[in-house]
Amino acid sequence: MFTIRQILRLYASGKGTKSISQSTGIARNTIKKYLYRYVLSEKTMEQIEKMSDAEMSRLFLIKEPIKVVNKRVSDLEPMLTEYAAMLKKRGVTKGKVFEVYALKYPDGFKSSAFIVRLNNYMQLSKPSLKMTHIAGDKMFVDFTGQKLHLVDAATGEIIELEVFVAILGCSQLTFVMAVHSQCKEDFILGCERALHFFGGVPQAIVPDNLKSAVTKASKYEAQLNDTFAAFAEHYHTFGYPTRTYRPKDKALVEGAVKISYTTIFSKIDQKVYHQLDEINKDILVHLEVHNNTKLTGENYSRMQQFIAIEKQTLKPLNPYLFEPTTVQLSTVNKYGHVMLSVDKRYYSVPYKLIGKRLKIKYTTTQLHVYDDHEIVAVHNRYMGKELKYITTQDHLASHHKYASDWNPQKFMTTANEIGAGVAQYIAKILAREVYPEQSYRSCSGVLNFAKRVGNARLVNACKRADSYGIYNYGIIDQILRSKADAIQIEDEIPTTEMPSHENVRGADYYE
Repeated sequence: MFTIRQILRLYASGKGTKSISQSTGIARNTIKKYLYRYVLSEKTMEQIEKMSDAEMSRLFLIKEPIKVVNKRVSDLEPMLTEYAAMLKKRGVTKGKVFEVYALKYPDGFKSSAFIVRLNNYMQLSKPSLKMTHIAGDKMFVDFTGQKLHLVDAATGEIIELEVFVAILGCSQLTFVMAVHSQCKEDFILGCERALHFFGGVPQAIVPDNLKSAVTKASKYEAQLNDTFAAFAEHYHTFGYPTRTYRPKDKALVEGAVKISYTTIFSKIDQKVYHQLDEINKDILVHLEVHNNTKLTGENYSRMQQFIAIEKQTLKPLNPYLFEPTTVQLSTVNKYGHVMLSVDKRYYSVPYKLIGKRLKIKYTTTQLHVYDDHEIVAVHNRYMGKELKYITTQDHLASHHKYASDWNPQKFMTTANEIGAGVAQYIAKILAREVYPEQSYRSCSGVLNFAKRVGNARLVNACKRADSYGIYNYGIIDQILRSKADAIQIEDEIPTTEMPSHENVRGADYYE
């Protein structure tokens, strides 16, 4: 949804579909489809910005395809054969052919677009394009092929380090950083450190099609992984991966990698490092020299060009650092909870979603549960050991809410008021590894016996059940019904045979 929002923002700022396509890397026909639905919706940008992701999906991701009829294309295509034949005549140029076309179709393509289509028809080879980079437009990122090394101070083991490189397209200001791996966490860390090094955010971040950034590579519209997409949204920019097998798309960063071998690697290799922070501290020293060195054939450096041209064009940084988000799917269990696998802990969702498969997005502090594109539950991530089920009252069905006030402290307080033997027995019921509400119901049933048989008999029954090692409502009920319980117990439990297995009904029956 953030990609669609970005397209609409650029469109609202006066950008055309070609410019938006170049900025976002999204195919022009896809952009036209979104803009067509935007126009049909008759909504303002203010209304669009206030819409949730679920509302946006219903507006822009509907199943019915939209056919955009381009009259200029339908007019030109039948004429291309005739125009190609005209070029075979002496003295006829493409410019003159365009003049003939423009007289017949004054509202048709402009000169450059006409010639591109004519060249494509004639199967002319495509010339290489020298890229002209706009200030504040793109930051190119990549990992170097060669690696740096750490030496373990204790064992002498050599540890290889990946090296992340970022360069701004216009000024060519460069950032270099050593990381442990090319995993998405280290890749995003490198991108974030680069943005803070530059002091601002460009319109787009251009990575190679590495797995840390791209889930599915494509010549026209690559699919970003969720974490990198969330990072781009956090800094109000977007990822624009290069085309596969097109090294010229990232020529700047490829050049920066080669230069870093001579300006940084050669100097770092002269010293032995034991800590990652040490090596990155020295990299910044050599990087400052590199960025302040005059460019070949010019009287200015990368840093001077950055300050004069590009610095003021960068967007402001988000005041908060990005916290990586992890995504997992989970089916709502019969108790109305989804399980966060990494913690083996359960979080509640509205009971009407029982049985549905939902998406969980979580950070180190919070998790959001989604049904399709709509948030259905938000919880602070619990990192303690006491609770296994985290429940919000509003998520419970009305007939379950009465039990939501149950908690171990409440049961232990009541048990202590009856007697120490009951408190010891209740504590062991609560310690069972079952769904908490099961234990709470057992506790409630056991404690309710005090009103029916008195505190003394309940204490005796709990001591006897504790001697059997059985902790549930059913065994207490069976003991209280037996004649053996009539014996008064003072200092020790009399040796009475445990009720037969056939007579003791299972805990599940009572719970």
